[in-house]
Amino acid sequence: MPTPRLAADRLTEPTWRVDAQCRSKNAVHFFAPPHFERKQEKDSREGAARALCGACTVRTLCLEYALDVQEPHGIWGGLNELERRRLMRKRQAESDSRPA
Repeated sequence: MPTPRLAADRLTEPTWRVDAQCRSKNAVHFFAPPHFERKQEKDSREGAARALCGACTVRTLCLEYALDVQEPHGIWGGLNELERRRLMRKRQAESDSRPA
């Protein structure tokens, strides 16, 4: 499993972020609010975020970045926290099962 990057490494912002759909007023959809969120509200918020991701030209770069730094919060590349963890485990299992 990759090692999370240090906060100092994040100071050099990847250039793909300039083209990301989430850099607008719609950014509110990508992260949970500071108050309790009911399942229906979460599903609606995440659905709005996923719709923006679906039209985003840098979706793959965004997802790979989130996986690389092990981003623990929000929708990145169209996947939420749980989905990214599952994808990381799947990739790790596939990597472990390959012959050396």
